[in-house]
Amino acid sequence: MLAVSGCAFKEAAPMQTYTLENIKVTPVRSSSYRHKILKIAYPQTLKEKMTDRICYSYDENDRGEYLNSVWSNALEKLLQGSIIDILQQSHIFKAVVPYASSVNADYRLEILIYDLSHHIRGKDSYAVVSVQMTLIDSSTGVLVKSRRFAYRETTQSVDAKGYVAATNKIMHRFASDLLLWLK
Repeated sequence: MLAVSGCAFKEAAPMQTYTLENIKVTPVRSSSYRHKILKIAYPQTLKEKMTDRICYSYDENDRGEYLNSVWSNALEKLLQGSIIDILQQSHIFKAVVPYASSVNADYRLEILIYDLSHHIRGKDSYAVVSVQMTLIDSSTGVLVKSRRFAYRETTQSVDAKGYVAATNKIMHRFASDLLLWLK
């Protein structure tokens, strides 16, 4: 009886945990913000709640989550951490701190996530990153500048691993574009 029932159970695929790569950037030589402190607000989203689940879609109204693949943390935390790391390395600002910091900052960078997911459309498979960045003067509340960054990168495979690799490629392009925008 045990031999027969043992065959009926299949071993589940192991859980795969992914993260955003650490991006190395070259420090800038000069910046008008060099003596200013920047706070990075916690990213917000309008469409759906962000989690540590890796999402995919087959069309605009269809969302799913990979069962055996997750991010190492909630995706908005990973994005915030990447942005802080990129900007700290760049030396555009005197200091870059998370929003929870008690330090008085000169500027605040707000992040609105429109899309961070895997799109599968017929034979096409690609990663999408679409975020709005808004730089605000903390003392006056005045908008300094705002820009929407949107990227699409073809995946090498139609699975979470391929999606994460494409997203990391996007993040390298985003890092360069973000630094150019802020300089």
